[in-house]
Amino acid sequence: TDIFLSIAFWGVRFVVWTLYCDSRYSGDEKLQKLGIEKGNEIIFFIPLQVHIINILYRMNTQNSYLASKPHYEILDGLRGVAAVMVVAFHLLEAHSGGNHLEQIINHGYLAVDFFFMLSGFVIGYAYDDRWSRMSIGTFFKRRIIRLHPMVIVGSIVGAVFFYFQESPCFPAIQDTSVGTMLLVMLLGCTLLPLPLKWDIRGWTEMHPLNGPAWSLYYEYIGNILYALFIRKFSKTALSVLVVVAGCFTVHLCLTAPAGDIVGGWALNWEQQYVGLVRLMYPFFGGLLLSRLGWLVCIEKRAFWWCSLMIVAVLAFPRLGGENHYWMNGLYEACCILFVFPVIVSMGAGGKVTGKRSTAVCKFLGDISYPVYITHYPLVYTYTAWVCNNNATLAEGIPYMILTFAGAFVLAYACLKLYDEPIRKWLTDRFLKGKKAVKN
Repeated sequence: TDIFLSIAFWGVRFVVWTLYCDSRYSGDEKLQKLGIEKGNEIIFFIPLQVHIINILYRMNTQNSYLASKPHYEILDGLRGVAAVMVVAFHLLEAHSGGNHLEQIINHGYLAVDFFFMLSGFVIGYAYDDRWSRMSIGTFFKRRIIRLHPMVIVGSIVGAVFFYFQESPCFPAIQDTSVGTMLLVMLLGCTLLPLPLKWDIRGWTEMHPLNGPAWSLYYEYIGNILYALFIRKFSKTALSVLVVVAGCFTVHLCLTAPAGDIVGGWALNWEQQYVGLVRLMYPFFGGLLLSRLGWLVCIEKRAFWWCSLMIVAVLAFPRLGGENHYWMNGLYEACCILFVFPVIVSMGAGGKVTGKRSTAVCKFLGDISYPVYITHYPLVYTYTAWVCNNNATLAEGIPYMILTFAGAFVLAYACLKLYDEPIRKWLTDRFLKGKKAVKN
């Protein structure tokens, strides 16, 4: 526990101090305040890397192994459906010109909030009753083994495609050296958020080689909060936390400048607030839902009904136009606060009865995380092509279909050739279980 508290403290200190220095200083003075010698930025992160490696070896002394619980097959499948919608949303976004009113799959970004709710529910189901037999160290080992191998691949894929994305849409690429790009790739493998000074794309992302990694950053925060503090909350205390978080969600949705809850990917105070608000209600609302056991039982076609609901929510047109942003914000608040919990309850309470549905759920569940964390470098490349050629939607459809298919081929290759084998090896090496797990 002390080891992970020290990691959490180091990470929080780094983020807060970086935000402070970013707002007060600039240039070389900012690096000096951060304790980094210009030209040797990577050295600043070496102690953390060594500390993490040391922790993994120290945690290996625990020999107890907890077998994986049966999965909620429908929830796995729904995660895949949402991931498919995210890929389509990001590809179509290339033709919107940054105008939220012009998005075709208009609310695709809400898939992130749905992912957080699924994660909270599954974490509660998988771990709430294990703490008498499991240490905090073991919990973190399991989560790192489950999530982090693909974080590393996502950063590497982003580096491979980076220089194919040079366009007016990404103005910083042309001035970025190979050395700087490789440094950002290495830092991206740690998932540590990068300050605006290190944005090598021009989109203010704290993970500029692989934008969606921002949501994994908050996923880790949710896991840390759960393991250190919130797992000990009673149902009443957790309910109070969820209600308060829900109030913040409603406030953000109704007061956001563009009438939506988009954001969370930049290392500044405003975006960090948005990211935390987007995390807190869905993640811990999902945890509360798991503890309360409020499941909606559907005997037939539960997966297909739930899939239809999530597609409808994410594809629903923009409401209110330019004059009534609050209407769209209200829609998003209702989806996050009420519709997503219902979908998760239906998915957890339903049963998969046919072989086809079972196979579809398994495939979508397996591919969901790899495709989410690796697809965006391909989307960056497609966006650059659209920008360089002023391509219309009709002109882009063949290349869009090719990119869409390529994203799933890449994800499947990563899953079978890297993710599953490396997770099995890490599980055998650090969990002493001799069996791979998926939680």
